[in-house]
Amino acid sequence: MRMLKFTLMICALAGCWQPLTWTSLFKHIIYKAYAMFLIFSLYIFLTSQFVNIILNVGNSDEFTDALYMMLTVLVAGYKQIYMWVDRKNVMVIINVLTEKPFAPYETHEVMIQEKFEKMIQNNTRRYLTIVMMSITSIIWMSVSTDLMKRNLTYKAWIPFDYSSPAIYFIVYTHQLLAMSTSGIVNVACESLLCGFLLHICCQFEILGYRLTKLTHDQNSLRDCVYHHNRIFEYAYTVNNMFAKIIAIQFAVSMLVVCSNLYRIAMAADYVSFIPLMMYTSAILVQIFIYCWFGNEVKLKSLQLVNSIYDIEWPALSNNNKRNLLLIMKRAMTPIEFTSAYIITMNLESFVALLKMSYSVFNLLHQTHE
Repeated sequence: MRMLKFTLMICALAGCWQPLTWTSLFKHIIYKAYAMFLIFSLYIFLTSQFVNIILNVGNSDEFTDALYMMLTVLVAGYKQIYMWVDRKNVMVIINVLTEKPFAPYETHEVMIQEKFEKMIQNNTRRYLTIVMMSITSIIWMSVSTDLMKRNLTYKAWIPFDYSSPAIYFIVYTHQLLAMSTSGIVNVACESLLCGFLLHICCQFEILGYRLTKLTHDQNSLRDCVYHHNRIFEYAYTVNNMFAKIIAIQFAVSMLVVCSNLYRIAMAADYVSFIPLMMYTSAILVQIFIYCWFGNEVKLKSLQLVNSIYDIEWPALSNNNKRNLLLIMKRAMTPIEFTSAYIITMNLESFVALLKMSYSVFNLLHQTHE
């Protein structure tokens, strides 16, 4: 069974992951050109937004109006480059899931793995739907209000005259393309990380099943101890690989939520209100899934102790009991994912982020008054 098949398809669409079946030179060149086109589109849009803030922004309203999309595109561009640079390491941690001790040994373990793969696919589809609804609402509102007036969707620094219809249409389309690409890149990266988190949960469930079927065979228990250690090592590798992305995403999400709450409070009509609400909801979902699945890993790692309690302890040898105690001792310390080893990915952190965002929003609102 191919791991994270649907998620990697979204990554390929976002220009972050060349499909493994595209091995010919022609397909390699085609995909490279496609990915470079998306990357350049993002960074050209990012540059125009940044220069606009430096040269044209004169008050807090204009600043918050320009900030939220620039930050979103900045993070998406970083994720896209990161995925290309670290592609080999990502491939390694995907392939590890198909090797011992992570590979399923029997039918029930295959069913457990298939259950989690289906869960990953469904979560990716739901998140993609939310983001696509947000993107669609922004495009619809822009077409209905900006296109006829020859306005751009986002204020930007354009170093040439775009008053002619053809050039205006190119610049206008480029902004919508870059905005859409940033949304899909975020879906791809978040879904990939959450897929790894759910596979860690999957391994804990498989290990728990193996422990309940434990025989008196010393080697079988040793395999379980080794499996448990490898899960911790795998979790550490995933956390270390995505720590910077998580940290940047947490910081940017807080700023974007603050900015959007301020703009929602200042919105004069539904035309600007609806896209802002949709976009803010997508950002909140984005950071929520980090915290939710990070919390699930923590709970799954702690639940392993319950599986150990269900074993027939009196029938075990002293050596087996000592090995089980080693697993229990380590299982008492849960796996916790962190953003740059500062903020823990759990539901408490999500609530803290909301409180901090609201506090900054109040400060901005009071400054405006």
